[in-house]
Amino acid sequence: MVKVAVVGSGYWGKNLVRNFHTLGALGAICDKDPRVLAKFKDMYKGISVCRDFDNLLDGSVPKVEAMVIATPAEHHYILAKKGILAGKHVFVEKPLSLTEEEGQDLVELAEQNQVILMVGHILQYHSAVIKLKELVVSGELGKIQYLYSNRLNIGKIRAEENILWSFAPHDISVILMLLGEMPETVYATGGSYLQQQIPDTTLTTLDFPGGVNAHIFVSWLHPFKEQKLVVVGDKKMAVFDDVSREKLFLYPHKIEWINRIPKACKAETEIVPVQMEEPLRAECKHFLECIENNHLPKTDGYEGLRVLQVLQASQESLNQNGATIWLGQSSKLKAERKPRKPLSVEPSALSYFVHESSYIDDDVEVGAGTRIWHFSRILTGSRVGQNCTIGQNVVIGPDAVVGNGCKIQNNVSVYKGVTLEDEVFCGPSVVFTNVYNPRANIRRMDELRSTLVKKGATLGANCTIVCGRTIGGYAFIGAGAVVTNDVPDYALMLGSPARILGYMCECGIKLNFNNNRAQCKTCEKSYKKEGNIVFPAN
Repeated sequence: MVKVAVVGSGYWGKNLVRNFHTLGALGAICDKDPRVLAKFKDMYKGISVCRDFDNLLDGSVPKVEAMVIATPAEHHYILAKKGILAGKHVFVEKPLSLTEEEGQDLVELAEQNQVILMVGHILQYHSAVIKLKELVVSGELGKIQYLYSNRLNIGKIRAEENILWSFAPHDISVILMLLGEMPETVYATGGSYLQQQIPDTTLTTLDFPGGVNAHIFVSWLHPFKEQKLVVVGDKKMAVFDDVSREKLFLYPHKIEWINRIPKACKAETEIVPVQMEEPLRAECKHFLECIENNHLPKTDGYEGLRVLQVLQASQESLNQNGATIWLGQSSKLKAERKPRKPLSVEPSALSYFVHESSYIDDDVEVGAGTRIWHFSRILTGSRVGQNCTIGQNVVIGPDAVVGNGCKIQNNVSVYKGVTLEDEVFCGPSVVFTNVYNPRANIRRMDELRSTLVKKGATLGANCTIVCGRTIGGYAFIGAGAVVTNDVPDYALMLGSPARILGYMCECGIKLNFNNNRAQCKTCEKSYKKEGNIVFPAN
């Protein structure tokens, strides 16, 4: 079982402590208050405690593989960044950070360090919200026309963040999930009554490209607690009421036109049965399962980043007294939508990420968990596998094949005829070709020569692969090398033309053979060599 450290165990953190302990995953508690730590040390026997966050990273506290950041929002970025750089899986309570730039940094660092990054948008783990999503997707409500949410209370008032950043992330997260798209414009108004320039109430309006509008009203100056989300369709209306004993309701009201005049025809309210589980427990369990199975969380870093973009746009509108903000103006996304393959809306976390500056042709396959970054293009007929990283200014296709878990760095063109098997690494500016003797004035596309790069191979920066060759599994092509012949499995190739100058372990460490046998000093895998052919010994 993965062991988790909970960082910040106060107002909300104590609930995370309780749930991870119940799930058998609580490894440590970090809090600045010694009285809180003393209390928890007495409650949870055998659990490590510390006051210094760095103790979780320097070995002072028995090893934990993951951490949950439940501190005030202003500390989320720096603590999450430290955890990610230390190789820890990180669950950050909302919001992910306080700026889009910080959020983007965390997402990229998590990907580079191959750790799970999850954001605490708890409503996506609420049984009633999951059922509401099913009603939307199934068409039970008809065409969605309008949504609005109220999150109101006379409750905990913060000085480090305003009501927008404290309450609204929950509703933004759910609305984006239900609609499966980002808003085009955002505008927000609010009032500061207790503390100057810290709004206590805000009303945010989101306008979506599909024609749907949404309003989010949040306040911590309200006489009673109310947490409702209303979804209005052209067939039925649904209400999620988190304060009510029954959580989800359907209103099959109809509008009939009589003599060209619309008339409301009310129907009996229907209670939608929901099998309830504590949402926080479900969320904590999901984090552990994602770590154990190496799955993307439902509310991963990219989902958190999308919510952050809407929050930042809302804040900009507040700062400008309710001015309309095109989302591109606040999030560096262009307001005009570029043609690309539609992102899936099921499951609720989008299946792959495409930066808005990139283009995806219509008949392209992209696997779940893949990330396609700035100014890249995936051309018609191409297939890109799961959990790939496609860097900046990359062109794939047409009709190229990229396997699962590949990493293609900046400025690489994977042309037609090139196939990358699983877990291939292409360094910056790797060059592929597909015609052996090109001429500008002679068309030779019917003379393409195929190139195959087998599983686990590494192609170093600026190397060139002349077409018609096969790069063996786990081969290592050095930076700047020019490959003109087939490359055996595990071979280390250097120079121009490239020559075999050794062999590499699957983990990327050079092997030293003695009597045609070698054992990796790092991972201890054993190999045999017959001529220039290397293969695992066991």
